[in-house]
Amino acid sequence: MLAGFGWGYRDRLNMQAFEALAGIVLAAGKGTRMKSDLPKCLHAVCGIPMAEHMGRAMKQIGIAKPVLVIGHGGELLQGSLPEGEYEFVWQREQLGTAHAAIMAQPVLADYDGPVLITPGDVPLVTAEALHALVSKHLATGAKATIGTCRLTDPTGYGRIVRDGDGMVTKIVEHKDATDSQLEIDEINSAIYCFDAKTVFEILPTLSAENAQGEYYLPDAIEKIVQAGGRVETFIYEDFFVFQGVNDPWQLAEASTEMRRRILKRHCLNGVQVIDPATTFIAADVQIEAGTVIHPMTTIEGDSRIGASCHIGPLSVVVSSQVGDGSTVLMSHINRAQVGEDCRIGPYAHLRPKALLGDKVKVGNFVEIKNALLEDGVSAGHLAYLGDAKIGAHSNIGAGTITCNYDGVHKHLTQVGANVFVGSNSTLVAPLEIGEGAYVAAGSVITSPVASDALALGRARQVEKPQWASRRRKKLEQGQ
Repeated sequence: MLAGFGWGYRDRLNMQAFEALAGIVLAAGKGTRMKSDLPKCLHAVCGIPMAEHMGRAMKQIGIAKPVLVIGHGGELLQGSLPEGEYEFVWQREQLGTAHAAIMAQPVLADYDGPVLITPGDVPLVTAEALHALVSKHLATGAKATIGTCRLTDPTGYGRIVRDGDGMVTKIVEHKDATDSQLEIDEINSAIYCFDAKTVFEILPTLSAENAQGEYYLPDAIEKIVQAGGRVETFIYEDFFVFQGVNDPWQLAEASTEMRRRILKRHCLNGVQVIDPATTFIAADVQIEAGTVIHPMTTIEGDSRIGASCHIGPLSVVVSSQVGDGSTVLMSHINRAQVGEDCRIGPYAHLRPKALLGDKVKVGNFVEIKNALLEDGVSAGHLAYLGDAKIGAHSNIGAGTITCNYDGVHKHLTQVGANVFVGSNSTLVAPLEIGEGAYVAAGSVITSPVASDALALGRARQVEKPQWASRRRKKLEQGQ
């Protein structure tokens, strides 16, 4: 029972990672328009902080340990990302993107090679998009390569200014652009690949004489050109990949697009999603081929769903495992483990540390918490099993509860294999019921039950003939 799960699904990029590449993620901003106490880049898209989406894309193309520049709420962001996978540097004063990039210089002081510098609030950027930009940078020998795109309405974005030969001369922010520059439709994505030594030499020389009064990272481009350095661009067809998140609505839009990508990925790997519009699957969820996800279903955290399962409709699975061939119908599973060929629901609730073996049935209005149900256990309806161990092929009757809490401590109920617990029974822990025993319906069991014994813990039935008719007569007489 509870054998190891064979999760074989992993996304793999069909491209070669770069051997030498550094990365800086600018994630220090407060994000005032988010109207939230959370740092901007900690807001999640499909269960993953925005900064982590960018960090993962960088790591997929060979950046071993991206540098995250943190500031507002930095401790929260630092504590929410995987330990040991990032270098963190602080931008204590918010003086602009160039100032933020300078904060990473001490970490990369001995590095000589290309460095990606990206914002942390563009969660839809893919590893493929970054790979294409870096490849262009290396192939051309440029000192800087800019990701750009052409937009019908470029309002709000920095413009790419080129000379008569089509070479980039500078980037002008929208607020600082002239009327003629505002007509340029090629815009800056805010994602760059620089020669590291070149950019760190130039950044301290930049001026804050602009509409924002900040040190702009894009101003480094003009300085590189003036020093005779080559600047290239990689023009992307789909700018939505680089759409930044500045307010809750843009966060919702990014989440919608990310969710579509996730669902498409699972479908192309053999998972059937009946209704994408009402199905929510987090980024780290793994699902094996042959499984069907029914409408109004949410799967979150690092959940793992086996092959040939039916999940939903109207189900929520959070950071849990569901084995091959199992069904979860109109139920809630949170940090639990379900074996193979199980049937859960409708209206079941598996709470943390619920561990189910194979071929277990958990029916309607059954709640399980910190309990092990071995292979073949059936708890069909209206039961509570908390802090319990239920042996293989035992039956838990309707209305059965484990009284696990005495007001101070939790206690264990142990039920052996092949036990029959009758309906409406109360098992008062600590308690042990031996293998093959029977518990009569309506019993309150407070003492151990031996194997193969019958336990009755209820008052003897007493019947008083004609009591009801006499009672009614007295009521009619006003007595």
